[in-house]
Amino acid sequence: MLNEFWNVAPKFYKALVFGAMGLIAVGVVLSIVGTTTENQGLVLASLPVIGVGLIAHAGGVVFRGHQVRKLLR
Repeated sequence: MLNEFWNVAPKFYKALVFGAMGLIAVGVVLSIVGTTTENQGLVLASLPVIGVGLIAHAGGVVFRGHQVRKLLR
């Protein structure tokens, strides 16, 4: 490999990774706030946010796999 993957990764991949981490973090914060304030609606609203973040993360893993396979060919 030329370098560490992060150094040569496309901007789309970096945006996808940071977006996924941000969504997961927002979902966790919403869940914590909802739990401490006993707001069941906020806790339930945090679950789709975390789910979208996890799906974006999985998409990043797939994207990275394709990039590595192309690099190895």
